Amino acid sequence: MARKRHTRRSAAPPGRARKPDRRWSNRVTRQSNALDLDQGVFTLNDPREIARSLKRSAECSTRRKSEPYRSAMSMLTFFINRAGRNLPVSRRKVLQRAKVELRAQFGRAIPQ
Repeated sequence: MARKRHTRRSAAPPGRARKPDRRWSNRVTRQSNALDLDQGVFTLNDPREIARSLKRSAECSTRRKSEPYRSAMSMLTFFINRAGRNLPVSRRKVLQRAKVELRAQFGRAIPQ
C-alpha cells in the first residue's frame, strides 16, 4: 500500500490572493499604539542612531502609557525577543549596544 505524499505549497493557487501576514509581532512593530517608530529603525547599523530614534519617538508620542524611557526600552527589547534565533549575532550585538546607548541618552544607570 502506497503512502500519500504531502507537499507544502509556497504560494496561493493561481487566481487567488495570498492571505495577509498574520504575525502579530510584525503588526505591533509597525502599528504600535505606544510609539510611532521611524521606518527601518531596527535595521540601522549605528547603536547611537537607533537609540536616538527610539528616544525621539518615545518623547514625541502622545499615545504611550508609561514614561518615554520605558516605552523606548520595551520596544527595543520586544524586537530583540521576537526575532529570537533568527536574529544574526552581529545584529543582536548592535541592538544590545543600542540598549546601553538608550540608557545613557536617558541618563539611566547600567544595571549591575
